[in-house]
Amino acid sequence: MCRGFPRAMDPGMPPDPLLRVEALSKRYFRSRFFRAAASDATPAAFEDLTFSLGRGELLGLVGASGAGKSTLARALALVEPPDSGQVLFEGHDLWAGTGRERAGWRARIQLIPQQPAASLNPRFTAAEIVSEPLVVQRRGNRADQRRMAAKWMERAGLDPGSLDRRALEFSGGERQRLAIARALILEPALVILDESFAGLDLSVQGQIARLIGELRRDRGLTCILITHDLALAAAMADEIAVMDAGRIVESGRASLLVAHPRQARTRELLDAAMALSLAEPAP
Repeated sequence: MCRGFPRAMDPGMPPDPLLRVEALSKRYFRSRFFRAAASDATPAAFEDLTFSLGRGELLGLVGASGAGKSTLARALALVEPPDSGQVLFEGHDLWAGTGRERAGWRARIQLIPQQPAASLNPRFTAAEIVSEPLVVQRRGNRADQRRMAAKWMERAGLDPGSLDRRALEFSGGERQRLAIARALILEPALVILDESFAGLDLSVQGQIARLIGELRRDRGLTCILITHDLALAAAMADEIAVMDAGRIVESGRASLLVAHPRQARTRELLDAAMALSLAEPAP
């Protein structure tokens, strides 16, 4: 089941968590006029989540579709506010900060969305897409930004000679790698990968995983890997948290959780991962 993806932890990393989530909840309502009515509330996207993530660690957040993983990702990345609870990043309560403060933190927390093609301007060239965060943050001149775009495209497994191709000229998997390169170009402290390996063949998955491993070793990058694939999480993550119906139902060291799953949902995900592995063609 292990695909040989690297895991990198520096034993010299400080013990203080980079990210701490405390009693975080998010609920959607059918009508904004009746938010106080309990009958108007839909089931919680996630409820009363508490966990922490140390610098340089990789957390695998695993669950079936509808478990609340992507909504949680948006709350952690300052895209969609929670209803209650706290997201503490380097000791700062992110959602209690000012708009200007949140803009600064967004540069240090990057979300690679589940459907990256929807986040790419089809009229932009690859150079414009990948370097856009540098332009927004006013880092470097145009030549510097183009050079950095070429560097991160290559690291994400793309031909840097395709800088002037437009987004529509790339395949779905290539657009996924463009989104990965765009997120990493700012060299953030925390990267949230929301099903970012879906649609990539195993060789490209391995290349991206090795890049993440290098950044963790060399720069102390912290990651949250959101996936329905427990085998992928087990291969890459230090810790795994299993989500079901908006709650974390089981968590622990990746190797122990996979070897000794306690919850029925975890066993179901493990069985699905094993079935998928058996169905994959031999290399």
